[in-house]
Amino acid sequence: MDLSVVVPTLNGRDRLAACLDALSAHAPEAEVIVANGPSADGTTGMVRDRDDVDVLVEISDRTVNVARNAGIEVATGDAVAIVDYDHRIGESWADGVRSGLGEADVVTGPVTPVDAPTAADGNDDHEGGVSGATDAPGVSPDPPEEPPDGPERRTIAGHDVTYFESGNVAFRSETLRDLDGFDEYLHTGGARDAAHRLARMGCEVAWRGDLAAVKRLPSPTAADGGRTAREWGWKYRALSYRLCKNYGVRPTVLVRTGSHALTDAVDVAREVVRGESTPSRWVATGRDVLVGLTGGSSDGLVARRRDRSPARNPNGISTRADRAVARYDGRDADGE
Repeated sequence: MDLSVVVPTLNGRDRLAACLDALSAHAPEAEVIVANGPSADGTTGMVRDRDDVDVLVEISDRTVNVARNAGIEVATGDAVAIVDYDHRIGESWADGVRSGLGEADVVTGPVTPVDAPTAADGNDDHEGGVSGATDAPGVSPDPPEEPPDGPERRTIAGHDVTYFESGNVAFRSETLRDLDGFDEYLHTGGARDAAHRLARMGCEVAWRGDLAAVKRLPSPTAADGGRTAREWGWKYRALSYRLCKNYGVRPTVLVRTGSHALTDAVDVAREVVRGESTPSRWVATGRDVLVGLTGGSSDGLVARRRDRSPARNPNGISTRADRAVARYDGRDADGE
């Protein structure tokens, strides 16, 4: 099985280097593709100086689903994995991918967060980054002391949905082709949307403990410090969009969105009572939630009409050809 690994990244040079070191040590035969958002921290130069990256795709979008698709569309393996730039794979990871995809369409595994070092090493602007446990090249991450029993599962509108780790997952290439990659409308929640669509397509998502990775959390002293503010509008836009797109307007969809909104409303109200927020902030949060729900539901229904196929992806890989603004291809003598 020929394996391609897509690594989406944005302003995470040092954590990306640790990720690539782990891939080189534990999956040396894999084709490695870095999809770099408009980074401003020297990522391009660092990647081009390495001889263990096969393709560097430069994109102008800051959306992780665009980066994922940009990498997927140049991958040549009959298996394609996505590993976030702040993740480090372990020694058994590659064997876990090959064994898992021998039995299922998609395979995923546990990701263990680890504390960031004290020095700032970049930002975390993507949905689910990638990082390493240490800065020493080739060091395998320790396995989780208490690995999860398996992935999150839900039954929605009669479909059994198995969610996967967005930054530690591998697909058969034909599965990604049928899925048409990730939905680029979504700024967040792209992996959960893909899980819904996989369930509708009847694809099996397997979980393997040996497909383990560690994720280094953003340093609190980093320039951006990671995402600290809760983006309520996009959270609910993404939630309502993917549910309406995949299932239409159903009582179960309304119940799920309503329960999420009620839970968050109560949590923010408790913050007001504790003095950690203000009543005006609570009102503003409610406004953002309503706007997000309304916009996402409308756009989801439009997307549902635009693509009635099982893939339900009107914003996938096949819909555009201008993701890359530059490409450096080590597979070609001259590159591009």
